[in-house]
Amino acid sequence: MEASNENDAVFRDALQGLHNGDFSRLETLFDDEAGRGRARIVDWYEEGRFRTEEKALAEALTCACFLGRTSVATYLLTHGLDPSGGAGTGLNAFHWAVNRGQLETVRLLIQWKAPLEPRSMYGGNVLDTAVWSAINEPRPNHLQIIEELLKAGARLEDEVWPTGHEQVDAVLKGAV
Repeated sequence: MEASNENDAVFRDALQGLHNGDFSRLETLFDDEAGRGRARIVDWYEEGRFRTEEKALAEALTCACFLGRTSVATYLLTHGLDPSGGAGTGLNAFHWAVNRGQLETVRLLIQWKAPLEPRSMYGGNVLDTAVWSAINEPRPNHLQIIEELLKAGARLEDEVWPTGHEQVDAVLKGAV
């Protein structure tokens, strides 16, 4: 019974972390534990713990995208979650995936036809977020992510460019 109480406390703490957008702290819950082949968050979903926690579950998808845990995001999407995820942090799943440079997760969200147009709390759509991130918080996959978003139909006219960043402008120019 003691293990069950501990698991309940960990779950309650995870719910609080999801609601607060404390995604980095929750990383271990989205990892394959001890080589079992799946994350604790998936176990909790299968146990029905999220039945009355729809907002937290949507944030779990956003957290998976933030962390680049594509297998967890795939699992949640195949179980009916909206590919936009939650936006309790002011950014949804797609915004966070592009911001963090999570190329495979971005490809997954494109495959699931996650909307490109929703605005973050900063007023930018997904492409705006990718461009801003490539310039201000560059990660190795940002330029490729911008290319993928443009191929998926992200609208260049929403961007203010040239940005003054040579590499980003070269990618954007190719879309004209």
